[in-house]
Formats: sequence, C-alpha cells, structure tokens
Amino acid sequence: MECYNLQRQAACLKRSLFDQGYLDEQFCQIEDLQDEASPNFTEEVVSLFFKDSARLMTNIEQAIDFNRWDAHMQQLKGSCYSIGASRMKNECTSFRNNCGDENAEGCMRSFQKVKREHGVLRQKLESYIQLLRQAGPAETATRPGCA
Repeated sequence: MECYNLQRQAACLKRSLFDQGYLDEQFCQIEDLQDEASPNFTEEVVSLFFKDSARLMTNIEQAIDFNRWDAHMQQLKGSCYSIGASRMKNECTSFRNNCGDENAEGCMRSFQKVKREHGVLRQKLESYIQLLRQAGPAETATRPGCA
C-alpha cells in the first residue's frame, strides 16, 4: 500500500512538472532509456545535468563580453533541451536574445530568471527522484506525464 502511495505521489509530482511547464517530452525520452541494465539512468542524467549546468552558470557569471555570455548560454540551453528542462530553456533563449541586442541589463534579468528556474527545477526533480527511489522498481509501469 505504501509503495502504491509513493508511486501515486511520484506520478502527481511528475504531472505537475509537465503541467507547470518545467519539463517537456524530452524528459520522457530519457526515462524511456532506463531499463534493468541501467536502473538509475534517469537519476544519473539529472545529476549530470545539474553538475554541468552549475558549471556553465559559473562560466556565465565570469564572462566579460556578450560573445562569451552567448556561447556559454548556448551550451546551457543545449543541456536544458537534452533533459527537457523547458522553462529553463525558454529563459536561456531570452538571455541569448538580449545578448544579440547587446542589452546587458536584459541579460542580467534573464540570467537571474535562469538561476531561479534552475533552483526550482533542481528541488522538484530531487523530490521526484527521491519518491521514485522510495517507491522502488515497480514505478516504471506508471508513466505519469508521458504518452
């Protein structure tokens, strides 16, 4: 019974991540790659994403011109796309548009939004993964949020 409740909580949390626009279908594709041979695949990909995105955001903070800002943000946007981090990806696009306009103030505003979305997504995905761990392997039969 507890396992079912954990599975249900995980399904609801995942659904809300999709409904609120934090994730898109790419995340489902990552989960589809998880199998018995790689039971922690999704967790590992998410962990790598947050490690890499933190590094890229540090690079952005240290960059001194629009070209470097744009190059680092393009990498971050690609990472967001690969994991399905939709809201972060959208903010990265806004940042890059501001770079193209050489709008430093707009870049700073967009970057603050990127960092905020990153923090919220990290907290929500950590909660989701924790629920999956607690629920155990049976949860893979339930594909909340993925068609």
